[in-house]
Amino acid sequence: MTDSIAQVTADVVACRICPRLVAWREAVGVEKRAAYRDWEYWARPVPGFGDPDAHLVIVGLAPAAHGANRTGRMFTGDRSGEWLYRAMHRAGFANQSSSERRDDGLELSDAYITAAVRCAPPDNKPLPEERHNCATYLERELALLRNAKVVLALGAIGMEAVASHEGMRPRPKFGHGAEAALPSGRTLLASYHPSQQNTFTGRLTEPMLDAVFARAREIIEA
Repeated sequence: MTDSIAQVTADVVACRICPRLVAWREAVGVEKRAAYRDWEYWARPVPGFGDPDAHLVIVGLAPAAHGANRTGRMFTGDRSGEWLYRAMHRAGFANQSSSERRDDGLELSDAYITAAVRCAPPDNKPLPEERHNCATYLERELALLRNAKVVLALGAIGMEAVASHEGMRPRPKFGHGAEAALPSGRTLLASYHPSQQNTFTGRLTEPMLDAVFARAREIIEA
């Protein structure tokens, strides 16, 4: 059977391989956060989304418990997404600078967003076996996104997922703005994850994030 992004999406959403993550994501969807008590939480694995002809693929860590695990779309409805979509809008990869729900009109241009792990993990820390179980979905997406020239990893786990997929030895060292040539011929870029832990402390600033997207655009247009 020929694979497709639509098939990967269906397989991701139906996945129940990791018992710990299944229990956690569903419990969060029932308990909810007070501010979102009127929401019907997605509480399932979150698929990637965006332009299937994208030259830029963004790989995050995992859905946030009350962000994508609530809304059903990566980086939608949380503080990390506020930073990411503002930067993508400024760089011309998104048609709007914010995203609060799946049907809010957000469209990505020449970009596709996915993650190393598709279920919200407790404390944002997936276990090694959970990362391994999810790896096949990223592998399939990267194989299907044939036009991709740049893979932007948000955080060390995202970078490790990409490097592992490409079979890189030794692994490239993570750091904000780090760049490496992948065996596939694509370029791997790295950025600090736009989590509150990084943005509230000033470890990641908007100019720093803008610079990474500017570099991605430069590589794409070369």
